[in-house]
Amino acid sequence: ARLCANFGIGEIRLVSPRCNVFSLQSKNMAVKGSSLLEKALFFTSLFDAVSDCTRVVATCARIDHGKIPLESPLSALPWLLEGVQNGPVALVFGREDRGLTNDELLLAQRVLSIETDSDYLSLNLSHAVAIVLYELQKAQISSCETDGNSKKKALSTPLQMRDFLEDAEKLLLDVGFLLEHTAKSRMAKVKAFLHRSEIRPEEISLIRGMIRQIRW
Repeated sequence: ARLCANFGIGEIRLVSPRCNVFSLQSKNMAVKGSSLLEKALFFTSLFDAVSDCTRVVATCARIDHGKIPLESPLSALPWLLEGVQNGPVALVFGREDRGLTNDELLLAQRVLSIETDSDYLSLNLSHAVAIVLYELQKAQISSCETDGNSKKKALSTPLQMRDFLEDAEKLLLDVGFLLEHTAKSRMAKVKAFLHRSEIRPEEISLIRGMIRQIRW
């Protein structure tokens, strides 16, 4: 919360926190960020926390992230800021001890990683947050100096993406394109390339309409 106050972040969303964020100790650690803690929104799942966000960037420091592509803050953060005119955007940090799971990473359109020395890759969560928020502020200043008025396209939210993928998976299972034991991994690949294509809500609606017509 203190770092969010330092860098002008207006809202914190917490997913099943293990500590009492309203305790005196938490407020003392937050210093002038304690007001952000008091207004924090609470969720039981990451999906619920980001379901209304048009752009989501997750963070990852694990080496076992499968085939999920990783980007630098310099490329991922300006892209995130391009979406603020279209609705909420989210920057997601994982657990202190093990970060985000691959399924959680796939909720984001982009995943960033902070480059560190190969002999000691891991960062404390607070250090990672500080670095990323600093880079976010730099990107925001740069975007204001260059073209702060350009309107960027709205992307599909995690909720729209989930509903579409559920429809598509059911159809593909019914027609025999997918098998039960491989459906999850193959649909993860579908989600990944849809994220890379930056699919828009109206495009999601078009494809879902096709699926409904095929079923009809």
